[in-house]
Amino acid sequence: MDDKNIRRNRRINRIRKRVSGTAVVPRFAVFRSSGNIYGQLIDDTKGHTLVTASSLETEIKKEKKKKTEVSKIVGRLIAQRAVEKGIKEAVFDRRGYKFHGRVKALAESARENGLKF
Repeated sequence: MDDKNIRRNRRINRIRKRVSGTAVVPRFAVFRSSGNIYGQLIDDTKGHTLVTASSLETEIKKEKKKKTEVSKIVGRLIAQRAVEKGIKEAVFDRRGYKFHGRVKALAESARENGLKF
């Protein structure tokens, strides 16, 4: 691994020491690749994913938008799906990424659509 990934893995481990999700308040984990973004609500006590959304879904892929705008759509989708399942709160896990750009757009969109963290 290169230095950038080693530093990111250290940040992930440092954050994960403190951040853990339950069935009532799951962990909202974000993964950002160079072209796509993924969000999951995870119950760490059981090791289950409760809700998921990504930019690879067909209804999102059809729309030709910029990556930040797609992140907002993914955030809205995950919040809507969480509210449908009765989840109103989550603990945000940015997975070592800086809180700006696509990660920030995803988080703010989820907040605007009913998810608290």
